[in-house]
Amino acid sequence: MKILGIELKQPTFNELTASAVMAAGLWLACVALLNASHQPLDRAEAGGALLMIFWGCVGARLGIRIDRGARHLALNLLVGGALLGIYHAIVTVVS
Repeated sequence: MKILGIELKQPTFNELTASAVMAAGLWLACVALLNASHQPLDRAEAGGALLMIFWGCVGARLGIRIDRGARHLALNLLVGGALLGIYHAIVTVVS
């Protein structure tokens, strides 16, 4: 499958699991760093951070690497923006 001329690969279950574990670890490190610097996140911000970190980990497994040029960066920003927009709409409706 190609999006914006970028050939996407289908990650295996093990790759997705590794991405999820990596995202959880990076999110915990991010939250711990912000708490240590006395700038804690509220629930909505923490959820958005987790979503974007998870997308970054999974996107790399899909073959979307921001170090490979403008098309990769544009696709990463488009998907990330769409995910955050949907997340924000859901948080707004629920709260």
